[in-house]
Amino acid sequence: MERRRTRLTRCAAGSERAMASSPEGKGPKLCSDLKGSEKKRFRNTRFVVFLGILIGYASYYITRNSLVYTAPVMVASDSLKLDITNVGQMTSIFPIAYGMSKFVSGVLGAKLSPRVLLAGGLAATAVVNIMFGFGTSMVWFCSLWAINGILQGFGGPCCARILTSWFATQERGTYWGMWNIAHNLGGFTAPLIAGTAARALGWQWGMWAPGIIGAVIAVFLLFAVKDSPESAGFPPVEVTKDSEPEETDDSADEISLWDNLVQNVLTNPYIWGMALSYFFIYVLRQGVTSWSVFFLMKAKGVSDVAAASYRVSGLELGGLAGSLLAGRLSDAMIARSKGKGGNVGKRVQVVMGYTIGIAAMLCAFWAVPASWGVAQWAIVFMIGFFLYGPQMLIGLCGAELVGPASVGASEGFLGWVAYLGAANAGVPLSIIVKQYGWNAFFVALLGACGMALLLLSPMINLKSYVQREEAKAKSA
Repeated sequence: MERRRTRLTRCAAGSERAMASSPEGKGPKLCSDLKGSEKKRFRNTRFVVFLGILIGYASYYITRNSLVYTAPVMVASDSLKLDITNVGQMTSIFPIAYGMSKFVSGVLGAKLSPRVLLAGGLAATAVVNIMFGFGTSMVWFCSLWAINGILQGFGGPCCARILTSWFATQERGTYWGMWNIAHNLGGFTAPLIAGTAARALGWQWGMWAPGIIGAVIAVFLLFAVKDSPESAGFPPVEVTKDSEPEETDDSADEISLWDNLVQNVLTNPYIWGMALSYFFIYVLRQGVTSWSVFFLMKAKGVSDVAAASYRVSGLELGGLAGSLLAGRLSDAMIARSKGKGGNVGKRVQVVMGYTIGIAAMLCAFWAVPASWGVAQWAIVFMIGFFLYGPQMLIGLCGAELVGPASVGASEGFLGWVAYLGAANAGVPLSIIVKQYGWNAFFVALLGACGMALLLLSPMINLKSYVQREEAKAKSA
């Protein structure tokens, strides 16, 4: 406790110095105060940083999905002697390693440069992809793909830390939504790169091509991305306790990784509420993506995989539109409130509206006749639209609930719980379908919508970390 009091005292002292040194004593200078050439330089630098994390995270997706589109060519290769079961063994290792890695890397990343961690993780996963192409045994393949799962967890928490440092609350939802399209961009380009290379040049190139691209992008990230405006010579975008000057002569005053995790994340009941909501959103996401084709073929009588796949092809496209609009809509609600109410609560309200939309579209998908192919495509598009908005905004809410130093830990914890939800959309839902039929499957998904709404409902007026700090400063 003494360490904590000392640190807070130094933060207060730093705030006083900043107040004294600023024009008219109005507070620390912000990026919004920049004028002329400095303002232009800030905007250009921020654009390059944003472009970097967008392309960087899309590249993580390319090196993550390379095996998916290379595996059919591997199975067809007489020299490898693999079958579908072997591919399943390789791919089943990945989500376990990835979910845990996202949590651990988010916690450890609080003490490391997110730029270096982002670029280093991508470079390492690129090397793993390249090494994978030189293998011939299942031990080699499974070991490397488990390592890839561990390395993939570095991407998300690092991007979250960088984005929250460069964009203020009133614009963060828009840019978070724009960054979120990296999922769609990577998912779209992965089959074009890995699948095309594997078919044209051999299965090895299905891994080597993504690896080479990942290595090149990693070098770009290392030089182009900056951790924060302060590291690039600019003032912060908004004042928080972590952005104020403080003495750092005594390393004992630095909060430890464990204390950061416990004090700022695990003891925050709202983080747990967000995490459990995320769990159910990922049950919905994985349930829809994994089982929609089977539902159309088994319950609706769609003739073949190709026809069923076409009818669900609008999911990612709808997700792209939905995540962009969700971020923009939440920003607009915050701007319209003019500081009244909780900023995080405004985003939660958008999440709840979208979740109701998911439930409505699931009911439509359940009920629409098999002969209405165009209607099924449109419904799946809208499911994606409503599904990816909450996926994006809950992560942003978790980032805004904690201080800048704890964003990585918060995102890592949320990501870990989310992937536990994704795991529960596999075997448990398959048992439900097998034992009770497709009607029970949709009841389970609607139940997940209900649980998410129940968990989110106490948080509709929740204030962000920045708002809480401002309130403390006014009352002091």
